[in-house]
Amino acid sequence: MSLVSLSQSKFRSKCPASCALDILGDKWSLLIIRDMIYFKKKTFNEFLKSNEKIATNILASRLKKLENFGLISKQNTQKNKKINIYKLTEIGLDIIPTLIELTMWSIKNVEKTESIQSISSQYLKDKAKLVSDMKSDYLASLNDI
Repeated sequence: MSLVSLSQSKFRSKCPASCALDILGDKWSLLIIRDMIYFKKKTFNEFLKSNEKIATNILASRLKKLENFGLISKQNTQKNKKINIYKLTEIGLDIIPTLIELTMWSIKNVEKTESIQSISSQYLKDKAKLVSDMKSDYLASLNDI
């Protein structure tokens, strides 16, 4: 997958942080990616069942946005052509370290958050292994499609 082009999309500036926020700066986009990585969600209906209760119009909009930026891809299932399967692309998988850091920051600094099972203390010593294992685990979850 190629890089997201500044010329294809409207960005506020050429600042890397600003561009990343233009793509991922709303809570829904990151929560969709979280659900894909941590909870192996793949379909529109699976995303709707998240605890955060995303509205259907917002979910449709964010999925389209993530697809347009190349973070996810969409394909029909072979069993039912009406059901779309959403998958992270290589660019989407590259967000795993950022999501881990956000999660670890929240566990450490926000009261009453719950630790995500896959981020155990053994991995905190070796973040590269955690990222690698999470990518492998996510890709393995796609084998049954």
